[in-house]
Amino acid sequence: MFIPNLLSADSRGENIVRARIIIVEDEPDLRDAVAEYLEANGYEVATAESASAARAMFEKQSFHLAVLDIAMPGEDGLSLGRWLRSKLPIGIIYATAAGTALDRIVGLELGADDYIVKPYELREVLARVRSVLRRVPQPAAPRADKIEAAASRRFVTFGSFQADLDGRLVTGTNGAVVDMAKSEFDVLEVFLTRANRLLTRAAISEAIGFMEDPESSRAVDIRIMRLRKKIETDPANPKFLRTVRGEGYIFSLPTAEGN
Repeated sequence: MFIPNLLSADSRGENIVRARIIIVEDEPDLRDAVAEYLEANGYEVATAESASAARAMFEKQSFHLAVLDIAMPGEDGLSLGRWLRSKLPIGIIYATAAGTALDRIVGLELGADDYIVKPYELREVLARVRSVLRRVPQPAAPRADKIEAAASRRFVTFGSFQADLDGRLVTGTNGAVVDMAKSEFDVLEVFLTRANRLLTRAAISEAIGFMEDPESSRAVDIRIMRLRKKIETDPANPKFLRTVRGEGYIFSLPTAEGN
C-alpha cells in the first residue's frame, strides 16, 4: 500500500505537488460533480463507486484525503474509514444524510477529521477539504535543512509526554510514540499553545478550523474524550485536560514545563 508523501494543494509553489483526493460515493452524478469541482480548484481527484473499489485503488496509488459516503451498499463508509485510519496517515471527511446525527458522532469517534451533511453545496465541500488539508502534516524538510529545522522545532513536555508540535508527534514513556489521529493532535496543539487558559468550545472549534455548525461542540467533546484516554492516567479525573463546568476546558501545564 502506498503512503502519501505530500499534502499541500498550494499551486503557487514551484515544487509543490497537488494534494490527491479520492471521492467514494455510490451516486454517480454526485460523485462526478464533486470530482469535477475539486479538480477545477487545483486538486488531483480519483473516484470510486464502492468501498471495495476504493480499497483496490489504495493498493495502487496514494491519497492525502478521502471523502467517504457513509451509506453505501456493501461495506459502508464508516468501515472503510476505520480501515484507512489503521493503515494510512490520511485525512477523512464523511458524507452523511441530513438528520443522521448518530453517524456523524460515530465517525468522529473513529477518528474522522470532519463531516459534511447531504445534500451539500460544492463550495462547502471545497471549504472543508481545504480546512482538513491545512491540518495534515507537511513532509519532512530536505536533507540539507534537517539540522536547522530540528533546532527550530517547537516541543512541549507535560508529565511523561513530549509533543513535537511541528513534527506532529507525541511520545510517552521511553520515547514510545502515542498513536494519535490528526484530529486529536489538532485539539492537543490548541491546548498546548494556549496552556493554562480557559478555552470555550467555540474557541476550540475555531482554532481547529471547524465551520460553524450546531454539532461542533459535540465534536470537540468527542475529540477531548479520545485525547484524555491517551494522555491521562485516569481520564475520569484528568490531571492535564480539565473541564470547567459550564464554560469550557483548560490544559494545566506547570510553567517549568512550558515551551
